[in-house]
This record gives sequence, C-alpha cells and structure tokens, in this order.
Amino acid sequence: MPLIETSTQRLLLRAWRDSDLPALAALNADTEVMRHFPAPLDAEQSAQLLARITAHFAEHGFGFWALERRDTGELIGVTGLAQVSFDAPFVPAVEIGWRLARAHWRQGYASEAARAALAVAFERLGLDEVLSFTVPANLPSQAVMRSIGMQRDERGDFLHPRVPAGHPLQPHVLYRIRREQWEAQP
Repeated sequence: MPLIETSTQRLLLRAWRDSDLPALAALNADTEVMRHFPAPLDAEQSAQLLARITAHFAEHGFGFWALERRDTGELIGVTGLAQVSFDAPFVPAVEIGWRLARAHWRQGYASEAARAALAVAFERLGLDEVLSFTVPANLPSQAVMRSIGMQRDERGDFLHPRVPAGHPLQPHVLYRIRREQWEAQP
C-alpha cells in the first residue's frame, strides 16, 4: 500500500528513517516518558518496535509516524494509528496513540498531531471509529483524548492482556470517537 503521511502547521507526521532510531531509543529509555508503561525499552527493544511499526505501514499504509518539528527538523516523538493487535472485546479496531519527548510536553504538540492523525483516519482511510486507551493514572494522555473530541467509554475499560496479571498498570480506560463526532466538531 502507498504510505500515507501528513503534516500540520508545526509538525510532520512522516515515514521513519534509519537515522531516527537513536532518538526513538532515547525516547523509549526515558523513565518519565515511559512511567505509564510496564518498563522503559532498551535500544534493541526500540529497534524491534521500529521494525513492527514499519511492518504495519507496509501492510496497512498507515501506522505510528515519526513526529518531526518543522522548524527544527527534530524528531520529538511518535504519533499515529494502528490496528489493535491484542484480543479485547472492542477488537477489531484502530487505535490512536502518541509518545513525546519530555522537552516537548505541554506545548500542544500531542493534540495537534493527534488531530492530524484523526483527519487521516476519517477523511482518508474512511474509518467509522477510532479508539484510544491508557492507564487511569495517565491524566495527560486522557486530557489529549478529550481535547481531540474523544469520549470515555467506562463500560469498555479493560485489563490489558499484554500486561502481567495483577500488575498495577494492567487496568486501562477506553476512549472512542466516531466519524460523526469528528465531523460535528467546530
């Protein structure tokens, strides 16, 4: 499939380059960035993640893009769409997600990139719905979800099957946005 890329006034959501791996590895190794995940990733795990992202793009034409600042060319994180790849009551589904380097938090980049990703989901891919999920303590990500028009689905909250049973990060909250909700936004 042809690779879909997109942009905003301040950001490029683009294909990954081999030269991006060190910045991705640094992002994934940051304990504060990864505090809502079971563990930070080492360099090899980041390389494996990048291989999975690249394979998703090859299969679907979309995925988690490299997030680059247009003014500096700096890779500041990851934002995008992906087929949910684990078993849950809401699957099959496409999720939206983001991960940004700490230096770029609280500047509106996550919401800006997420809105661009939703535009791809609804306007170019023709999806009917997009989901997002995180641990209950991840209030900043939940704020991004609400800022882009997503609504909490408390009945959809779940125990993440890829997090060990009993782990404090296993419970997840679920957010949704349907195409009609996206189109009705000002």
